[in-house]
Amino acid sequence: MVKIFCVNTKTSRTFPEGTTLLEMLPAFEQDFEHPYPILAARVNNVCQGLKYRAFNSRQVEFLDYTSYLGRIVYCNSLCFLLCKATRDLYPEARVVLRRPISKGYFCSIDLGGGAAPDAADLEVIIGRMKEIVEADMLFRRHEVLAEEAIETFRGMGYEDKVKLIETSGDVYVNYYTLDGTPDYYYEALLPSTGYMKVWSLTMYRGGLFLRVPDRHAPEQLAPFYEQPKTFEVFSENLRWNRIMGLDNVGDVNLACQRGEAGDLIKIAEALQEKKIVQIAEEIESRVNDPENPIRLVLITGPSSSGKSTFCKRLSIQLKACGIRPVSFSTDDYFVNRLDTPRLPDGEFDFDNFDTVDHAYLQKDVLRLLDGETVEVPEYNFVTGLREFNGRKLKLEPGSILIIEGIHALNPRLTDMVDDSLKYRIFINTITSISLDDHNCIPTSDNRLLRRIVRDFNKGAFTARESIMHWPNVRRSEVKWIYPYQENADVLFNSAYLVEFAVIRAHAERILMTVPKNCPEYGEAHRLRKFLSYFNPVSDKDVPSTSLLRSFIGGSSL
Repeated sequence: MVKIFCVNTKTSRTFPEGTTLLEMLPAFEQDFEHPYPILAARVNNVCQGLKYRAFNSRQVEFLDYTSYLGRIVYCNSLCFLLCKATRDLYPEARVVLRRPISKGYFCSIDLGGGAAPDAADLEVIIGRMKEIVEADMLFRRHEVLAEEAIETFRGMGYEDKVKLIETSGDVYVNYYTLDGTPDYYYEALLPSTGYMKVWSLTMYRGGLFLRVPDRHAPEQLAPFYEQPKTFEVFSENLRWNRIMGLDNVGDVNLACQRGEAGDLIKIAEALQEKKIVQIAEEIESRVNDPENPIRLVLITGPSSSGKSTFCKRLSIQLKACGIRPVSFSTDDYFVNRLDTPRLPDGEFDFDNFDTVDHAYLQKDVLRLLDGETVEVPEYNFVTGLREFNGRKLKLEPGSILIIEGIHALNPRLTDMVDDSLKYRIFINTITSISLDDHNCIPTSDNRLLRRIVRDFNKGAFTARESIMHWPNVRRSEVKWIYPYQENADVLFNSAYLVEFAVIRAHAERILMTVPKNCPEYGEAHRLRKFLSYFNPVSDKDVPSTSLLRSFIGGSSL
């Protein structure tokens, strides 16, 4: 017998060895309310599917769709459903889950010979997906030698998975089958297709859009928001990846094994610098517009997107254009720590808009735009106090004011400044590469890894603390930052192809410091597993001016 402690009920029960989580669930769920179906569980803080068998005593926490891991399990299973249905109907088809966007997934499908699905094909695919859901087919997990998995996927024409497995160096590989159709997912799946009651598939921008449930109300679809500028940035990166022949992580790993990592880093940096130059030249043109010159550049982006370093690099390019930038951060206008808004649990809400004294900041902006000399504050993050240390700013002829910070694009921050005087920049990390055709890389993983490495190296937070704070950070971004993304004049993508390969050597040792007996261990374990797919690359070719240097160290800016 094994003893299982359930975190949800704070009770223990005994079961025969080899009992699945699905079989255990009825013994516990009578003691805790869950309005939505249980989809997965944390077992000793690591995510497992409900078919996991316990052969030793374990701690178990059951999860539904409102949890991050529950959503991963549901969405991975939904992607498999789409791929299975399409392959059943069109055996030569290639389905590629390109990226998460607008609370769903953008997919491209080649039915064979370059033919894209039309409205009739879409209806047939949807119909087959519904049939599979109604049949409640089982997802079956298989653990085999890597060579056996490679042979299986090569026989199906899944070269993307072959390259991923070959270059990851694993001896054994787990993959899944659905009604005999194999596929590979690096996270757990649902027990069966009958769990997937809420989804939608529609035509979208030359491909398909797979909609998923709302995280707060899983019985309904997540709302869809058109994001044309974000989609264009992603498409631009995707076009470059295709030109380079780098469509997935296996391609990047093989390129690195051929000794091309240094060149890939240099090309990525050159592309980013090219974009910064283009933005600087656009600002120069707008500043010198005789009819409607801009006076204020606003730069924002979510946590760890690289705002500060971008601001410095843009300032250098503006100087090269003959423009003298004058800049400050919204962080310097933080209210004193004791006046900071708080979260429901009593912790400080540092991402809240009211953390910034926006009335005082806007007063200074108006004075600067009127040509006055202004002494701007500097926030002391140690004491939690706003200080005045004699830093004075003035906009001379040929100057432009730059404000950088997470709330810079919030209209309330500068609502007394005419919009015609503003140029807005939104920075994000839009990861355009995937693990393979069916496994997208969440943009948030990119930024979380950056944040963990930066905070640990600076002694600000441990890896456990960074992971612990991340859900609150993400909630604040959704509320305070992302609503203004599409209002930007330009979007800048701070991610590049080999970043995960470079950051792996920095992040792995830090993630290993997270204790196994805390809830954050599961996320640390997931990130370590994710990083293991990338062949590590030295950071020696990453220049000191790189945005990445502000996270891994060695920045000269």
